[in-house]
Amino acid sequence: MDKVGRLRLAKDAMDRDWADPGLDLDAVAACAGYSRYHFLRAFKDVYGETPGRYLTHRRIERAEEMLRCADLTVTEICTLVGFSSLGTFSTRFRARTGLTPSEYRARHVGRGASLIPGCYAMFWAGGFSTARSEKRSGPGSAYGDEGGSAPADGTADGTSTADRRAER
Repeated sequence: MDKVGRLRLAKDAMDRDWADPGLDLDAVAACAGYSRYHFLRAFKDVYGETPGRYLTHRRIERAEEMLRCADLTVTEICTLVGFSSLGTFSTRFRARTGLTPSEYRARHVGRGASLIPGCYAMFWAGGFSTARSEKRSGPGSAYGDEGGSAPADGTADGTSTADRRAER
């Protein structure tokens, strides 16, 4: 595969996984099959900006969309788009758009459809989990009932919801 094709694989990974705060230079460079330093130079030569700046632009674009369309706080949006620091997010947002996130929202909200409820936007963006994931020790039913039928109360282990609340 040629140089541009390998770099496009890494760029596609950034476009796909932009919200992952763990997405770092080493992970993206591995997609292209380069060391981090060689990847940094090659990416800048081909695309005219560093991978970090490119990823920041993608995240800011997604934040702009959420600020216009979703009823979420700036902090929630900051986290959803992959920033771990509200200060860094606000500084980069202002450098890119000329406005703070709150100013941007005030200027652009109200021009079209109503805002998407925050709970739906968080669910859609994967901002919170809806179920606990537990590893099973071995092969068995997908629902954890080894005998093939669930207990009468509908839970996997036979304890009722009220019993679980009392244990907390």
